[in-house]
Amino acid sequence: MTVGKRLKTESFAYFTLRPIVNKGNEKWRKEKLQRYHYLVMDFITLFLVVSVFFTASAQQMESNVSRGSSLTPTTNSTWLSHSGLYAFGFYKQGDDYSVGIFIAGIPEKTVVWTATRDGPPVSSNATLRFASDGRLVLEVAQEQVAVVADSSGSASASMLNSGNFVIYNSDQKIIWQSFEYPTDTLLPGQRLLPEHELVSSISDTHHSTGIFRLRMQDDGNLVQYPVGPPYAYYATGTNGFGYNVTLNLDADGHLYLLNGTRFNIKNLTKGGYPTKETIYLTRIDANGLFRLYSHDLKQSGNWSILWSSSDDECDPWGLCGLNGFCVTNYQKADCVCLPGFEMVQQGNWTAGCERNFTAESCKKNGDITYNMQEAANTIWEDVSYSVLTVESQDSCSQACLEDCNCEAALFKNRACRKQRLPLRYGRKQPGDSNIAFIKVSTSTPTTPNGNMPKENKKELRVDILIISASFVAFGCMFLVISGIVFYKNHFRYTKLSCDGNVELGDNFAPRSFTYSELEQVSGGFREEVGRGSFGAVYKGAISNGEKIVAIKKLEKVLAEGEREFQTEMKVIGRTHHRNLVRLLGYCHDGTNRLLVFEYMSNGSLADVLFTPEKQPCWDDRMGIARNVARGILYLHEECEQQIIHCDIKPQNILMNEYGCAKISDFGLAKLLKQDQTKTFTGIRGTKGYVAPEWHRKLPITVKADVYSYGIVLSEIICCRKCVDWNLTEEEAVLEEWAYHCFEARDLAKLLGDEEEVDKKQVERMVKLGLWCVQYEPALRPSMNKVLLMLEGTVDIPIPPSPNSFLSAI
Repeated sequence: MTVGKRLKTESFAYFTLRPIVNKGNEKWRKEKLQRYHYLVMDFITLFLVVSVFFTASAQQMESNVSRGSSLTPTTNSTWLSHSGLYAFGFYKQGDDYSVGIFIAGIPEKTVVWTATRDGPPVSSNATLRFASDGRLVLEVAQEQVAVVADSSGSASASMLNSGNFVIYNSDQKIIWQSFEYPTDTLLPGQRLLPEHELVSSISDTHHSTGIFRLRMQDDGNLVQYPVGPPYAYYATGTNGFGYNVTLNLDADGHLYLLNGTRFNIKNLTKGGYPTKETIYLTRIDANGLFRLYSHDLKQSGNWSILWSSSDDECDPWGLCGLNGFCVTNYQKADCVCLPGFEMVQQGNWTAGCERNFTAESCKKNGDITYNMQEAANTIWEDVSYSVLTVESQDSCSQACLEDCNCEAALFKNRACRKQRLPLRYGRKQPGDSNIAFIKVSTSTPTTPNGNMPKENKKELRVDILIISASFVAFGCMFLVISGIVFYKNHFRYTKLSCDGNVELGDNFAPRSFTYSELEQVSGGFREEVGRGSFGAVYKGAISNGEKIVAIKKLEKVLAEGEREFQTEMKVIGRTHHRNLVRLLGYCHDGTNRLLVFEYMSNGSLADVLFTPEKQPCWDDRMGIARNVARGILYLHEECEQQIIHCDIKPQNILMNEYGCAKISDFGLAKLLKQDQTKTFTGIRGTKGYVAPEWHRKLPITVKADVYSYGIVLSEIICCRKCVDWNLTEEEAVLEEWAYHCFEARDLAKLLGDEEEVDKKQVERMVKLGLWCVQYEPALRPSMNKVLLMLEGTVDIPIPPSPNSFLSAI
């Protein structure tokens, strides 16, 4: 008899015969009770079977991703939730794509979670694969570039209606879920656990790690900080209210804190908002404010702000970057540079401001004079090196002007606080009596906003017109003479080239070789003398065997046309500096791309520094440091076309027979495949030569080379590699070890068994290296300033910890 029939029969029998049972037939009554017991058990069994069936069906509907499944940006790009509201997969990031979770059911396609957040976006040939081993991996051109979810041994995955992407094992237990790894957003049902945090994005459209964070501290306090020193600009004040406190968001917009006993210790919002056709999320925005948003699914409007951690957009510390301060205009935040400063990157205030003039050192008696300009009613972080008690603001201004170490002064209530730049966490505070005095060069007068006065601009325009007219007349004469000289030289070059035996003198551009010629002069590429990221290097001899050269076979180069390749070669060929390896020729023959350089007989700086028997003395090492700095300075500021090297390291610094250091592989990045730069950024997380802004997806400037130079300078000082895991954990990362020794005033540890050297010079070099490797590019000196510091003509202030912005994260 089936379970259903048995239930029907037994139920009828019991309830219809119940009056007879009650008349006293005890035996028959016990039998019926026992049969009723079986009936109840059968009913429970049926209920469990049905429940299991429906549970399995529900899981079948949501667990729609099996191992071996994959997504691509252009076809089958997402895995949708059953409701269609949320999607997991590829979304557009500029011209490329990123992987994450976004709300697909609304026109805005709001991103709520990002995978491999600080990794580079990928091209349209990427694949997101649920691999056979159960991991979720991102591949480009069939090569793995990132692990989205380390879920080895998993069996299936689901994009749930809650916005949570989950991965199950074979027992349908969740072993990984996106809710446990929030980025900048919390969804209803998601919790922010103790010691976890939300970190803002760079912008509303760029979801890499920004500069603000919201942290659920283990003491129960929910706090907002800038990325850097822990200066809180918002806190719930719930420290000490319980243990295991979590931040929670309900489906009705109720945002609150619960402790470990599930007791509500604080409501941030009252909740009770409509739930029908309305969704909610809370996010720490790129401007540093923590907000609750709602969206009506029936309308196509924007998200509405229901609650914010602050009504003042200038509250987040560091919004305007270094040397900039925040001003509130009609409840909106605006940023202004200090007098004498201008934005580092147009449109990106978090990059801060830098001087629009070159300041001289204290020791140099130059022609530049200074005056003090004020930024009234502004407040800043106090990191003063000297505090004076003065009678007036004029006295404070004059005291800073007469102190060559003073670059700014903060005056309030007769206290004059002398500061060195940069100034941080500035904001306009109407009604506050604090005044910031900034030392500015009088050679380029500026207004308090950093702009040149109008009368000076008019005078300057007249001068420019006169000078321009003179230059035009001179230029015409110069062009005529240059044309004659060029014609003669070009004719001479062509005539010599026809002979096939040209002497490569300094007056000629790089020569074009055929592949067979270079194969012949290198003996069939027989003697390999080195190998780097661009390819192998072979020894050869040209000019009838009289000139030894290094022939580099480039790999993974772009399939450029003849004209483009030759143009690039001529740009590099016109860089003439004693600290750059000279390009003598090139080959663009079919698919072959080769470069011919002057031969450097003493190998690379890495060979010299990291081989104990070859290590040069201190004075020679300082000479190498200056040579390298001069070469980089030439690339940045003095050559015809600015070149950012992007790969400064000891292996790319070669030594000639006289011990002179020369930089190689400059300007070659343009010849590589587009994914070569992404290969560089792929090494993020290791302590190498790559500047942090590569990982943060910020625009790369010359300051990236300064960072790499700082690492190399530390290696030159200590004669060891920047990362050596054979050492203790404390000593393994050189830049951290160097700062530790500097802070402890024990620099002798860095030199090991080095012979006696000038301790003050060692301290100067260590300080310079630490300034070069600062996390924020704006804090690093220019290469011109680096060279002045190396030569001892500029004072080197005490540097902060290189990773002070990271250590607080």
